[in-house]
Amino acid sequence: MAASLFEPPFSPNNSFSSFPTIKPNPNSFFLPLPRPPTALSPICLCAADDIIVPQEEQSERSTDRRKVVRVAWEKLLRWSRSLRSKAKTDVLERTKKVVVLGGGSFGTAMAAHVADRKSQLQVHLLVRDAQVCQSINQTHLNCKYFPTHKLPENVVATTDAREALQGADFCFHAVPVQFSASFLEGIAEFVHPTLPFISLSKGLELNTYRMMSQIIPRALRNPRQPYVVLSGPSFSLELMNKLPTAMVVASKDKNMANAVQQLLSSRNMRINTSSDVTGVEIAGALKNVLAIAAGIVEGLNLGNNSMAALVTQGCSEIRWLATKMGAKSTTLTGLSGNGDIMLTCFVNLSRNRRVGVRLGSGEKLDDILSSMNQVAEGISTAGAVIALAQKYKVKLPVLTAVARIVDNELTPTKAVYELMNLPQVEEV
Repeated sequence: MAASLFEPPFSPNNSFSSFPTIKPNPNSFFLPLPRPPTALSPICLCAADDIIVPQEEQSERSTDRRKVVRVAWEKLLRWSRSLRSKAKTDVLERTKKVVVLGGGSFGTAMAAHVADRKSQLQVHLLVRDAQVCQSINQTHLNCKYFPTHKLPENVVATTDAREALQGADFCFHAVPVQFSASFLEGIAEFVHPTLPFISLSKGLELNTYRMMSQIIPRALRNPRQPYVVLSGPSFSLELMNKLPTAMVVASKDKNMANAVQQLLSSRNMRINTSSDVTGVEIAGALKNVLAIAAGIVEGLNLGNNSMAALVTQGCSEIRWLATKMGAKSTTLTGLSGNGDIMLTCFVNLSRNRRVGVRLGSGEKLDDILSSMNQVAEGISTAGAVIALAQKYKVKLPVLTAVARIVDNELTPTKAVYELMNLPQVEEV
């Protein structure tokens, strides 16, 4: 009589000689039944159809799997070494002076990073505050933003725009968006017409809705001013601590993007390139508004489900508007899009998120802003976003709600109620 299905197949009452031989099916997802083990061989029961696989065979398969992974990793490293051996370094070698406009947290961090690339490189940091200028030059500390982080000795601060810009090979612009036009108009006479500008500022000009790629050439009265935008998930504190960071540079001039990539790439900094200036800039601007919304959810203690739903909706809204403005959808899923959104919405180092948390906790916006020594660009950008949404005929429920809260026309609690009562729609 055939053994019971529930009888242990390797009990003394069962004979291995009756174990069936099954040929493997090459099209089958499941493993074939193994050869019957010897009477004393240890065995292992597998979950799929209770297939019995000897431990020796399990060990062989594990070894094979590790070998496949190791070979794949070695191929990746060989490919990486090959590309690195061909990489150009002439940009860094011939660069003698870099200027950074703006001595805030990110401008200071970028000055430190560039200065670390080459000790002979002159890095001039143009600041407004005479006390900060003196602190950097005498103690190599930015007493306002990084009082405990030593700056490289080749970082020199100045309040003189002519001195800072004279003979510069690259210019990093780290002035807040809302003040950029007037600032640049004041120093335009000292800017060489071929000096490449690398924008670190994220946001939209409130009254004109312009991006930095439009503000800089207009303010400098030079439509041909070389322009690059640098963006991506990057907190200034972590740059100062030399933690691994990845960012993207975008320019319509591929050679210029490659040059900035060479200038900035290091052991701690990966730089990707892109030609999608609009996508990188608009994503960098809108993520600040979304970060305020994420902070409001946190301040209201609405939980993780709400946070995930809100950020997902916000990502969709950013994609809807950005693609209408000419951005590539692939840009919005990259470092300057989803990468920067995740960092800004979920991490407490984000000042836009902190503003949202305090709004959700019941504080007044004026009180919040008066207590901050840094600019939260999302506050000014919110109104500009709604104007763009109307121009491009795009509905942005979450971003619009933030603008209404910022204008003190809607409470955070009421905004959540209204958003939850929007019509149920098909996901797009």
